[in-house]
Amino acid sequence: MRNLCLSIALFCATLPTYAHGPTPQKAKESIVIHAPVAKVWAEVKQFDAIANWHPDLKKSEGDGSNQSGGKRTLTFQNDQSIVEELDYYNEQEHEYSYRLKTENPQAFPTSSHTVELKVSDGDGEGSSTVTLKSRFYRGDTGNTPPENLNDEAAVKAMTQFFKNGLAGLKQKVE
Repeated sequence: MRNLCLSIALFCATLPTYAHGPTPQKAKESIVIHAPVAKVWAEVKQFDAIANWHPDLKKSEGDGSNQSGGKRTLTFQNDQSIVEELDYYNEQEHEYSYRLKTENPQAFPTSSHTVELKVSDGDGEGSSTVTLKSRFYRGDTGNTPPENLNDEAAVKAMTQFFKNGLAGLKQKVE
């Protein structure tokens, strides 16, 4: 019996290891802005105009559409760019969601991402809360990604992108 157990253990140890793909990561950031929802929404509602308030971007260009399927190209300060596509837009609820359409890990270390932006009433009179949340996968979906394209790099980049954007928006609107 002991030999059988040893044989099974050796057999199992020599089986190839089957690694699974990456797991989805998440990021969420919010900020309170001392301005009414209408004023904050007026600044963020044009999907392709994010570079007007986001300091990480050199420029943003798009088709001007605030409807599902609308596209924008974001050019980062390093001159690398990605393309995103609008999935959902609701003027009355002050929210929209979009996804990565064309990836570029040199620009942003995700292979796919979806993001939701929402502007809601804040805690005090005349204030707003802006929330960004995302679900995404790292830039290299292989089993052994380099450090700059692993889960930690993707989480760090998305979180910092949200924080920088929200700070830029607050500075512009207040």
